[in-house]
Amino acid sequence: MIHVTSLWRHPIKSHGREALAFVDLIAGQSMPWDRRWAVTHPESKFSTDDPAWVMSRNFMIGTLTPSIAGIWATLDEATKTMTLRHTDLDALTFAPDNAVDVARFLAWVRPLCPDDKRTPTGIITLPERGLTDTDYPSVSIMNTASHAEVANHLGHPLEVERWRGNIWLDGLAPWQEWDLIGKDIRIGAATLHIKEPIKRCMLTTANPKTGQRDVDTLAVLRDNWDHQNFGIYAKVIRGGKIRLGDTAEVL
Repeated sequence: MIHVTSLWRHPIKSHGREALAFVDLIAGQSMPWDRRWAVTHPESKFSTDDPAWVMSRNFMIGTLTPSIAGIWATLDEATKTMTLRHTDLDALTFAPDNAVDVARFLAWVRPLCPDDKRTPTGIITLPERGLTDTDYPSVSIMNTASHAEVANHLGHPLEVERWRGNIWLDGLAPWQEWDLIGKDIRIGAATLHIKEPIKRCMLTTANPKTGQRDVDTLAVLRDNWDHQNFGIYAKVIRGGKIRLGDTAEVL
């Protein structure tokens, strides 16, 4: 039986993760509050006058700034305030939509950003959808058995947080998720259409507790399976609640 083992959201793109007990998915939307905000840098092309989806390279991401991979997040939905934690910093609580608070955030995160790389300049949001890596609002689905295969080839445990997935499923065979591409899957009360595999970047090499690059996940994928993919992107075609332990069925 396929079932949900964990649920995650990442309220500020690449800046923290939060485990959930349940989520209410909405048709045509990314996971609520997932990638709701993103952090700009001096070369960002995002326009606040005419906001539209732009590629991830327009934001501060862990590919070039691995230290931010060590951030954990807690979102208060009622007040739209975030609490961020990192092993090298004191905790910060702030409102991403408040200009004064954004200045506090920029000062807080700046020590994690190398001087020879891009530096953070602000926080933006995109109405009606999360700033996912895809040009369509997506939800990412991970397979625990595939993760175990990667860890087995490494010869030691590997943190699931590296993959920054939204929904983790148990009960599939290793890499069976590729067989789901083009199909619909019902998870809890929601139905999703599986679109494509997720090609991985250097962010997955960074330890989610320390922010230090310590495992060459990309080499493991390439050397053993001749690809750089982990997880699959899906679109929500029927909204509904998903809880930990809910079953999943391929339609």
